[in-house]
This record gives sequence, structure tokens and C-alpha cells, in this order.
Amino acid sequence: MRQRGVTLRELERTLQEGWPAADAKPGTEGKVFVFPYRRTWEGQFYEEKEVTVYYKIVEGKMVLLTVKARYGKAFPRGGAHAG
Repeated sequence: MRQRGVTLRELERTLQEGWPAADAKPGTEGKVFVFPYRRTWEGQFYEEKEVTVYYKIVEGKMVLLTVKARYGKAFPRGGAHAG
């Protein structure tokens, strides 16, 4: 997560308030959330950060698979995410 610039708080908020990730593979769940960013990441300024969390539920417990971040602006919201 750190390498991708995602904080624990962003991960938690994505899981709590995010919408389903349309690109999650069968048997995998995914949530997406767009955060205002307005900062520099790796030398370039970005307005927003889109965080996607992929996970599975195994024996009633969540198993985190991966977290990805995309930096940019005007990301789709509320389920319009296509990957």
C-alpha cells in the first residue's frame, strides 16, 4: 500500500463508503472510492486519487488481495468504474 501511496485510513474508507468495483474477478470482491488529492505524487500534481481494494471473504473473514491507486482527475463515481 505504501508503495502505491495508499494510507490505512483511505483503505478503511474505501471499504466502508466505496462502491462495487466493476472489474473484480468472479469470487473476488472489490470497492472503489475517489479522494480529493491536490498534491504531487512522484513529481506530478494530481487533483484526485482513485483507490480500489480487492478482497475475498474466506470462512467469514476478509482476506485483502491487493490495493491499487490511480492518480488523475474526473474519475467516475458511484459504480461507473470500469477499471
